[in-house]
Amino acid sequence: MRVRTIDTLDDIADGLEALVQIDPRLVPVVRKAGAVPLRRQAPGFQGLAEIIVAQMVSKASAAAIWSRLAAEAGGCAPHQIAALSDAQCRRIGLSRAKEQTLRGAAEAVMSGRINPRALCAMPADESIAAMTALKGIGAWTAEVYLLFCAGHGDIFPAGDVALQAAAAHALGIDTRPDQKKLRDIAARWQPWRGVAARLLWAYYATEMRRGDVTPTG
Repeated sequence: MRVRTIDTLDDIADGLEALVQIDPRLVPVVRKAGAVPLRRQAPGFQGLAEIIVAQMVSKASAAAIWSRLAAEAGGCAPHQIAALSDAQCRRIGLSRAKEQTLRGAAEAVMSGRINPRALCAMPADESIAAMTALKGIGAWTAEVYLLFCAGHGDIFPAGDVALQAAAAHALGIDTRPDQKKLRDIAARWQPWRGVAARLLWAYYATEMRRGDVTPTG
């Protein structure tokens, strides 16, 4: 069966309605979370690069770094990012690891090793495998790319610490679930795990007083 994509706020609403039927524990979570944003980005290299930049930093920091990167590179195309010097990367504020990951991803796109747009049309497991084969790209980055650039309706980045914290708080779990446990919990929310992830991020932002939250792996 073809997985539904999350393209509009109506899709979010449909997903939330289905989720509270699947798991009534989510009824108060939906009420407390408030508006659940769509957060879609265009598929392509720029979307993947922005997600790499956003790893482990706040939303504001990621936006500032990305703005400096675009200015230093003169754009966001793979050849422009691959051409950045070490000195430019330091001015931008990229860690050595992110610099290497961005360059590697840019070179993989230029060589034809991966096609970021084609990744969105592939089965999720194949797409994730293709992305994580690149050095520095882990499951979190690949899953978030499929969530926000492909609009995949049933992806859940269980390694995200904000999702783990939100699930523990929202579901009354004493200890923050690790990736495996959270993945097991989220299995119940199929085929709407992509909306469940957005819901828990929204809950985290409103109920845990972290309005600047960005997904973190």
